[in-house]
Amino acid sequence: MIIYAGSLVNPDILKGAKPSAVIHNSAYMNLDEVINVIRESAGRGLRVVRVHTGDPSIYGAVREQMDRLEKLGIEFEVVPGVSSLFAVAAVLKKEYTLPDISQTVIITRMEGRTPMPPKEKLIDLARHNSTMAVFLSIGFIDELCSTLIAGGYDPKTPVAVVYKATWPEQKILKGDLTDIADKVKNENIEKTALTVVGRFLGDEYSLSKLYDRQFTTGYREGEEK
Repeated sequence: MIIYAGSLVNPDILKGAKPSAVIHNSAYMNLDEVINVIRESAGRGLRVVRVHTGDPSIYGAVREQMDRLEKLGIEFEVVPGVSSLFAVAAVLKKEYTLPDISQTVIITRMEGRTPMPPKEKLIDLARHNSTMAVFLSIGFIDELCSTLIAGGYDPKTPVAVVYKATWPEQKILKGDLTDIADKVKNENIEKTALTVVGRFLGDEYSLSKLYDRQFTTGYREGEEK
């Protein structure tokens, strides 16, 4: 029994299913329906696979499912995957944390139907000027950019938007907080994209101490100056 998040999961993943597998698309199901399918299938001795995107621990609505299964006494295992956050870094060939640029990554979203806690408003987070990854917000790209500028980011701060990272139809858009919104609209990107913001996208940074020939580590002695 396979239940997959059809609005987000690449359908190619399902090609590995056995011919006998029954497949449900949870995009058309509510929480009770998902849990009922799992409960009934587990009761019949079937192996149930709940397929989310790469890392359901971020905006995955998975906690509520796990809590229900625990209450029902249904044992389960969580198999980690690769988050789109890290897939985006891979396709951009960038590192989110660079010496003297940013050592902090803020993972957040724009406020929508799910409200933000009072101390997590985007404009307040922006004052840190750290690397920022903004999920579930591509439909608010104008507001996103204006809020980050109002919060303290320089208008020329680099921005990248990656649509469906690692998928065949992947798109990569680069710009800054003044022009990325127009680029997104020109490509008609309205969902399934991650926005990353910060000077890590630039080319100026200090080299790490990890491989500095004069820096001593637990594995090698640094050279004298």
